[in-house]
Amino acid sequence: MKRIGVTSLVLLTIALSACGGGSSSSAPKSINGFWTADLQNPDGSHALVFNANLAQGSGAALTISNFAIMSPSPCFVSTTSQSGTFTATGNSGGFQTGPFTMTVSTILDTEVENVATLTGTRDSNGRISGNWTLTGFAGCNSGGTFLMTLPQ
Repeated sequence: MKRIGVTSLVLLTIALSACGGGSSSSAPKSINGFWTADLQNPDGSHALVFNANLAQGSGAALTISNFAIMSPSPCFVSTTSQSGTFTATGNSGGFQTGPFTMTVSTILDTEVENVATLTGTRDSNGRISGNWTLTGFAGCNSGGTFLMTLPQ
């Protein structure tokens, strides 16, 4: 009888240690990575496509590097500057989620600059989507929707 009690206690200990004895889930994926952005006009045509490496900096600030416009754009033919923010307010689907903003500006040293502003959210699929606006010189005032993805 004593042997059955000891054996039962050992088996119970093994079974309980297997339950919750560590976590198999990994940390949610950050925003860091090389992204492709597709800015679309209201009619669905492509307004601008660009690639950029995003890295979470201090606080909400993003460090943006390796920015390259992939589709010709008469509004962004010169050097540009970029800035952005991302605030991880949660996680879902294995990704950090939250609000995102990004600004792409020409550096023409003129009174008027062309400025594209993206405002959106990173979702549980790891994508960033939202709306964009473009202000600046004549012919460079528009807006629409955008989608940013990380190549798999």
